[in-house]
Amino acid sequence: MHKKDKIIQIAGAGPAGLAAAITLSKAGYKVQVNEAKKEVGQRFGGDLQGLENWTSKQDVLQWMAQQGLTTGFEYAACSTGYAFDAYDKAYPLKSREPLFYLLERGPGKNTLDHALLEQALSLGVTVTFNRRLTKMDDQGILAIGPKAADAIAVGYHFSTDIDNGFWAICDDNLAPKGYAYLLVLNGRGTIKTCMFTGFNKEQSYVDKTVNAFERLLGLKIIDRQPHGGVGNFLLPKTGLQGNRLIVGEQAGFQDTLFGFGMRYALSSGVLAAKSIINGANYEELWRRELQPLLKTSVSNRWLYNLLGNRGYRLVLKLLANKSDLRKTLRRHYQLTLFKRLLYPWAQHRYKSKRKDISCHHDNCNCVWCRGGKFV
Repeated sequence: MHKKDKIIQIAGAGPAGLAAAITLSKAGYKVQVNEAKKEVGQRFGGDLQGLENWTSKQDVLQWMAQQGLTTGFEYAACSTGYAFDAYDKAYPLKSREPLFYLLERGPGKNTLDHALLEQALSLGVTVTFNRRLTKMDDQGILAIGPKAADAIAVGYHFSTDIDNGFWAICDDNLAPKGYAYLLVLNGRGTIKTCMFTGFNKEQSYVDKTVNAFERLLGLKIIDRQPHGGVGNFLLPKTGLQGNRLIVGEQAGFQDTLFGFGMRYALSSGVLAAKSIINGANYEELWRRELQPLLKTSVSNRWLYNLLGNRGYRLVLKLLANKSDLRKTLRRHYQLTLFKRLLYPWAQHRYKSKRKDISCHHDNCNCVWCRGGKFV
């Protein structure tokens, strides 16, 4: 049997899994995507998120088009916004090019998830919902999402009449070791506290976050719907589980500082597919493309943890004086000598709640060994 006649199984229909499916299908492979939920992006349900655009010189939408991935979803380019410190002072954030693209997640027709699903289906990819894989006999791709909560983002989706934009608050009284944020896209809003500790008091932090944005911006929230999500950060020892390739948050690929993970998910899905198509070593591919960014984000996270409210204020003052924040952030995401030297210490001090568990079973075909049972 020719290798292209074999069906490549993918567990998970998120951005990583669908990016892999699209890339494989374009190369002539038969692909079966298996999704445990009843629809694509179900856990997000209209969540507004940012597709970051600062870790490389190339615009992320240009990169997606270059990789053959659709950009046919609703988005807004965010080049300017505001951040507040714990003392209610506003700092303008500005960039010559988009810092990130604001988009919607979930099953709706204008979302990133729906656009990737439609592209995959148009290429002949078979996508089966309500199907929970427990084993995978041949080579395949595992893309089933986070396995632990290293950070949580909790708040509301709502309707609003304010213009598109983004606002953030750096205040440990609202978001311990994280940040609170407000995103607005075409009459829809997401307001959340993204916290890295203090999970047991999440509702208190959410209430304080809502009150702060209402006070600072005169925000009026209409028809609020509660929503929450988790983030898992891990620099894995391996991107393999037997002969299966692990991508996206199942592998732990996330920005440990800010939690922007969509670009990592898309990139890892494409890399996994290309490793199959070209017979390349997936370990070498993700370590070359993603590992420097992942290491830097761990060092950045540890430095951020040291700041506290006074430190946040100082950093915001510095950032507000930058004429091109995208360029500044890109510089801070480079694995410089300082970040290389800092990384071992930062990794030791910052511990993920998830264990990096490799499978030691002979001829294993399960999909759950890395990080816990398949859910």
